[in-house]
Parts: sequence; structure tokens; C-alpha cells
Amino acid sequence: MGGLTTHVLDTAQGRPAAGVRIEVFAHGPAGRQRVAGAVTNADGRCDAPLIAARDLRRGRYELEFHIGAYFAESGTALPDPPFLDVVSIAFGVASEGAHYHVPLLVSPYGYATYRGS
Repeated sequence: MGGLTTHVLDTAQGRPAAGVRIEVFAHGPAGRQRVAGAVTNADGRCDAPLIAARDLRRGRYELEFHIGAYFAESGTALPDPPFLDVVSIAFGVASEGAHYHVPLLVSPYGYATYRGS
């Protein structure tokens, strides 16, 4: 399996983050362009790769996770405005068609990511 995948874990509640809106942007000669979007399922994953292996090109990408809306909808008490609203992760793809898994572990006040498998 190749392409771009992700999953989101709500570390504050110790469960997958269902219903998180995700957008994918590519950075290129024409600037920043939205290339994909999805919403996480009950397992905190997307039902399909955000970008299929055949379409994943070498270059710079950015994932935007709409975390403020997720925590507000889950009933989590947040300040106004929330400390984290949209978590943006900028990363590079060096190997076309390879598998890039970029997960997000998140709470209302912090997050972590890594290149997974």
C-alpha cells in the first residue's frame, strides 16, 4: 500500500478521534493548492488514502486537522478562542508512490506527529 494516509488519536480522552475534518494541500509553482479532504471515521482513520500511491508526487505537502471543531463537538470545555484550532503539519515527500503515514496525537493543548508505517 502506498500513498498518503493518517489517523487521529484523542490523547485527552484515550480514544480515536472520529469526525475530524482533514484537508491536504500541495505546495508547488502555482502556490498552495487543496488536493484532497476527508473526515475521520469511528476508528480515527480515513476510509481511503488521502492521496493514492499513483497520485503522490515528490514535493511539499501540508495536512490541516480541524481540531478545534472536533473538541467543541465532543463537548470538551475550551477557551474562546481555543488554544488549538487548526493543526497544520507541513512535510516533504521524497519518494513518489511510497507510503507516507502522518498520524496526529492530539489534546486541546498539545499534539505530536511522526512518520508512521
